Amino acid sequence: MKKHLLFLALAAASFPAAAQSQPAAPAVVAQPVTAAPNAFTQMMVATIAEQNAATTPAAVQANLAKLERAAAAAPAAWEPRYYQARAYLKLGFAGKDSDAQDKLFDQAQAALDAAKKLPGADQAELLILQAYVLQGRIMVSPMTRGVVYTGRVQEALGQAQALAPNNPRVYLLRANDLNFRPAVFGGGAEKAKPLYEKAKVLFGTFKPATALSPTWGEKNADAVLAKISADFAANK
Repeated sequence: MKKHLLFLALAAASFPAAAQSQPAAPAVVAQPVTAAPNAFTQMMVATIAEQNAATTPAAVQANLAKLERAAAAAPAAWEPRYYQARAYLKLGFAGKDSDAQDKLFDQAQAALDAAKKLPGADQAELLILQAYVLQGRIMVSPMTRGVVYTGRVQEALGQAQALAPNNPRVYLLRANDLNFRPAVFGGGAEKAKPLYEKAKVLFGTFKPATALSPTWGEKNADAVLAKISADFAANK
């Protein structure tokens, strides 16, 4: 979901050969050298952590400003645009006014489209976020947009699952789709619960490809699972 600044190099030490009159010294096995994170990666790791912790519109807006600076500093990197799209999604889902929400989802789509054009982008994660944008569109007007966008949500998630079958966000968004879909249209918490459980299991074993790869969603899956379980228990 490339090296933009120079990595710090570690100098390798050289050892002089022992004199012929001395016993041969044991061979020194070279240890692999791990490059230190560059400035861009360090800045993005901190910015992503801030986004994950942001709970107010002001905090998300401040995060967006940092991501714009990151995108300017590394225009070939897909991650700043990806996380911009996610930030606009957070604002859109938290909004109350439908017109304002649509504008935020428009901005999310624009940032996502920009990320799609950049080299090295994680295609599965882009498809998952695309499905999330479409779910936002549905949320604004479920009765009029559900029939338009639900198929596109499933198409995007199907493509993502084919690329990354163990990505927990695929199952999280599939579960959300069922959980918030009316039962008359095949949805409901009972059908969504197994998918939330599948997502929870996969979050436990998921290993991000890089330090900047998406990891979001686990807290959401846990919270919804807890609510569904409580609701089931209360209705027994």
